[in-house]
Amino acid sequence: MKIGIYGQFYHKEAGQYIQQLLDILDKKQIEVIIEKNFLKLIHENDTIEKDYNHFSTFKELDNSYDLFVSIGGDGTILKTVTYVRDLNIPIVGINTGRLGFLATIKKNEIEASIDKILTGKYSISKRSLLQITTSKASEEIGELNFALNEIAVSRKNTTSMISVKTKLDGEDLTNYWADGLIVATPTGSTGYSLSCGGPVITPHTSSLILTPIAPHNLNARPLVIPDNTVIELSVSGREEQHLISLDSRIATLDNETIITLQKAPFQISLIRLEGDSFLKTLRRKLLWGEDKRN
Repeated sequence: MKIGIYGQFYHKEAGQYIQQLLDILDKKQIEVIIEKNFLKLIHENDTIEKDYNHFSTFKELDNSYDLFVSIGGDGTILKTVTYVRDLNIPIVGINTGRLGFLATIKKNEIEASIDKILTGKYSISKRSLLQITTSKASEEIGELNFALNEIAVSRKNTTSMISVKTKLDGEDLTNYWADGLIVATPTGSTGYSLSCGGPVITPHTSSLILTPIAPHNLNARPLVIPDNTVIELSVSGREEQHLISLDSRIATLDNETIITLQKAPFQISLIRLEGDSFLKTLRRKLLWGEDKRN
């Protein structure tokens, strides 16, 4: 068995859990490949006796990996997706922070959770993504032209609103006068969109959400549309450029650039342990008042 591991940060309190995971996998004689920068952080903060191979780019991964472990929070999983992409490697998130919608394995349950995974006591949750193309090529976006949570346009270097001309399947919808516009997947419905008043949608719903950010018109409300809709956006405003974000990645585009959004041609596979579910996590968030963003 071959497992990849990725993390963005190394917190002192999380060190013991990282070491615990590595020890468990070593005892089970599982081949472990760790992302280069994360392995460097581990070496800088802890002493690990075993030498691990590493990877640094998507091109170094292939379908020989049986599993990909993300250590951190939901934001780390979003970054993990940029490595896994369309390879269909199942991703499991070990949460070393607060309760998350994507990274659901608790840090104090690592051993039991790994045992469940290795004995097949889990299911795969397929998640759709958004894909972007622009009328003018953007080097900042490059080949990472997809997002698991959302793609959003927003103002840049100004306090003035922007106008977001929006078309659905070639038909005019409206001009949103706002600080920006979020287009979210069902997975992203519990993130930025939710913070701006958007609805929560269960992960396997075949829908997308358009959520305006601080709209000027009081009748501008979030809109749920089929996920096979082609969305076309064009931004104008006082500044010559605006921002576009793909999950946690940000790029700058010239105004009047035609932005086309549609469902990506591949999905991401997230591991769900037996007894775990989106609704269970949602109930815990609602009842315990945990952080709202995923």
